[in-house]
Amino acid sequence: MARRKRSGSGAWVVEHEQDPFVRKARDEGFRSRAAYKLAEIDRRDRLIRPGMQVVDLGAAPGGWSQYVAAQIKGKGRIVAVDLLAMLPIRGVESIQGDFTDAKVVERVIDGLLNRQSDLVLSDMAPNISGIAVADQARVYALCELALQFSQRVLRPGGVVLIKVFQGDGFEDLRRRMRVQFKRVVVRKPQASRARSKELYLLATGYQ
Repeated sequence: MARRKRSGSGAWVVEHEQDPFVRKARDEGFRSRAAYKLAEIDRRDRLIRPGMQVVDLGAAPGGWSQYVAAQIKGKGRIVAVDLLAMLPIRGVESIQGDFTDAKVVERVIDGLLNRQSDLVLSDMAPNISGIAVADQARVYALCELALQFSQRVLRPGGVVLIKVFQGDGFEDLRRRMRVQFKRVVVRKPQASRARSKELYLLATGYQ
């Protein structure tokens, strides 16, 4: 899925290069620092285990899929989708396409055994235009798609983890998730930059 545009300023480059999670990802072979966001949430909430069927939305460049593949140890299934191309990852079925396209969604579902999933991960984010109202609307349109998809494929008791941003739409999304999940909590992993409005909504116990 499309990503927020990175600033071309020297300040951003310096911050990025000095980021300890960027350096750690390079040292440990992860494709992005985002892997450590999922790893921290997983350690705290015990999301991932061998044998699970997992969908990774907004997967490129593949940090989350790499982490999941390591945790399920070849026992399970991972389907990853992104608008951008992604280099192959062992044990991951990668689909390049626009998740707003119903045909792409069907391809993702067809990749799941019995068309069901235990865990849906969404790290999707739109390109940012700089127009706050429009950008926030795009963010929550993607959140809504991720939630609708989760409601379609999750097994009873299933889990969804969705990236959100603080602002208009956040409380409404959380309220609606509480209707169909036993527990909904907010997570802000250390690998999320402190100045970022990025948060994750974790919903467990789909019913």
